[in-house]
Amino acid sequence: MPDNNCQKIKLLKIIEMLRQDSDEQHPLSTGAICKRLEAMHISCDRRTLAKDMDTLNKQGYEVMSTVEGHSKAYYVTDRSFSVPELKILLDAVQAASFITDDKTKELTEKIAALGGSHQAEILKGNIVRFNTRKHNNKAIYYNVGYLEEALETKRKASFCYFDLNENGERVYRKDKERYIVDPVALVFHEDNYYLMCYSPKYEDTVNYRVDRMDTVAVESEPICEEAALQATDVATYTEQAFKMYNGEKADVLLQFDQSLIGTIFDKFGEDTQMLRVNESLLVTTIKVQISPTFWGWVFQFGNKMKILSPDSVIEEFKEQAKAVFEQ
Repeated sequence: MPDNNCQKIKLLKIIEMLRQDSDEQHPLSTGAICKRLEAMHISCDRRTLAKDMDTLNKQGYEVMSTVEGHSKAYYVTDRSFSVPELKILLDAVQAASFITDDKTKELTEKIAALGGSHQAEILKGNIVRFNTRKHNNKAIYYNVGYLEEALETKRKASFCYFDLNENGERVYRKDKERYIVDPVALVFHEDNYYLMCYSPKYEDTVNYRVDRMDTVAVESEPICEEAALQATDVATYTEQAFKMYNGEKADVLLQFDQSLIGTIFDKFGEDTQMLRVNESLLVTTIKVQISPTFWGWVFQFGNKMKILSPDSVIEEFKEQAKAVFEQ
C-alpha cells in the first residue's frame, strides 16, 4: 500500500479514536495511541504522532494536548452534539410512545455513543425511565421511510389502516382495502407520528397515525395540485388542528380564569394574545377545529373556562354537555 494512503488511513483512525474514547478528563497518551495503531498494523512513533496532531489541527479538528507523566496526551472536546443536547435527545426517545421498546434501546445506544465512550456510560446511567406505554408496531420505522420518500418525490402513498380491539388485535378498516392518499407532511404531535394528507373528497386535510399503518408503499402517481399547495403552509394548519382531530375550523373566543394562563400558552403558543377583563378573568381568541377532543379539553376546566362566541359553538357545546349529563 502506498505511503500516502497509509498516512490518510492513520489520520482517520487517530481522529476516530480521539472522538470515541477521549475527552478532557480522559486524554489518550502518546503510547496508548501508538499501541492502538500498531494493533491495526499502522506504523507510528512518538515523533511522527506529534506531526500527525499538527496536521489534524491545521485541518480544523482542534485536537487538544496535555501532559501526563513525562509524555503528551491528546483529546478532543468539539463534537457534533454536546452532552446536554444528547441528554435531551435521549429523554425524547424514552418519552415517545410510538418508538417500540426494542428500538428505544437501540436508539439509546446510538445517541449515547455520539458523546464518546466515557460520556456514553454517564448518559445511559442518568436516563429517566418515563412511564410511557410503548406501541408495538415495529414496522413504523419502515413506514416513516416510505412516507418520507413519497413526500420528497411528491407522489401518492398507499397503506392498510387498522384500529385495535379490546384484545389489542388489529381490526382493519374498509376490510383491509388499501388507502391511497396525497401526503402533505409528517407531523409529530402528542407522542405520535401523523401523516397529514389532502382529501379531495372532503376538500380538506385529514390525518392518519403512522403506527396504525400496515404495508406502506409509494405509488407512481404524483400528488394532486391541492396537496402540493397545502404542503407550502403546513405550519398554519398544524396551529389550527387540535390534537390531530378533524372538524370545522372556527375562531373561538374563550373566557378563562387567570390560573389557566400557562395552560393557554402551553396549548396555543406564547404569542397568544390575551386581554384582562378583571382581576381574575381574561379572554383570548383561538383558532381550533371543533371536535370531540376540543370539547373534552374545555370540559376539564369546569367553571374556570367559558366559550363566549361564536353562538354556533356555544350551542354545540351545550348539546355536548346535555348528552353527557343524560348519560
